[in-house]
Amino acid sequence: MTELNKKLLAAVEKMPAFPQSVNQVLKLTADINCSQRDLVEVVKRDPVFTLKILRLVNSAYFGLSREITSINQASVYLGLNTLKNVSLGLAAVGAIPKSAGKRMDMGGFWLHSLAVATATRMLGLKLGVSRDDAADYFAAGLLHDVGKVVFALYMPEEFEEATKRSAEPGVSFYQCERDVIGATHADIGAMLAQKWNLPVELHDAIARHHSIGSGEPSQLLDCLFVANQITKKLSFGSAGDFEVEPLPDSVKERFSMDMDELVEDLPTLDEEVENARIFIKLGEA
Repeated sequence: MTELNKKLLAAVEKMPAFPQSVNQVLKLTADINCSQRDLVEVVKRDPVFTLKILRLVNSAYFGLSREITSINQASVYLGLNTLKNVSLGLAAVGAIPKSAGKRMDMGGFWLHSLAVATATRMLGLKLGVSRDDAADYFAAGLLHDVGKVVFALYMPEEFEEATKRSAEPGVSFYQCERDVIGATHADIGAMLAQKWNLPVELHDAIARHHSIGSGEPSQLLDCLFVANQITKKLSFGSAGDFEVEPLPDSVKERFSMDMDELVEDLPTLDEEVENARIFIKLGEA
């Protein structure tokens, strides 16, 4: 193992683990034969987490017409995949140490992440993804930049240097990380995804969100890439990277639109991002 890899691994190991209940949810839902009853039983064993999920389900984010009073009802209304991703999103927000706020603007970071999550989900729905599967798209957007938090917390000098360099116009933060650290937030984010035992598609999205031309084509990855650029273009929050990258031809073909048309095609983005803020509020509580 190289010195750099040892350093990255040491940083990732310092990040808190998920609660046991969330680890069990991820383990159960990785099995295609997972039953609704089994999943509900696992969530119910953690009363604090149960309360958070119910508050989220009854918020404007889901906009349900009736109040949901039990996890059993929630699993019926939402579907197992959405329940899994809700659990995962809340756990990931809760796992970020409070000290991260001393190293980076966490308000700006979470606003950027929520906007990317919301736009990724909206783009997925436009391409015909089911509401339950669109929860994967939201989770990918919410966690795509989580590697930046690891750098800010546990490699602060290098992170600060990369941030300074990326302030120059036309310079990408991703390239500055590579120059200064020798690795990017996508690299260390993928390592954290392994530590947290995140699903394969989520690990892949975190690892490849700046390099969609490499590896197998992926609709989720294309939506995530576009959402990231739209969010930067519209200045939703900030995660240290202001450079709007051009859309590859393959992405334009998938959507049959250019960047400006895609932005126009998401008229309710502001409102939906506002509704999604509950994720951060409950996750940090």
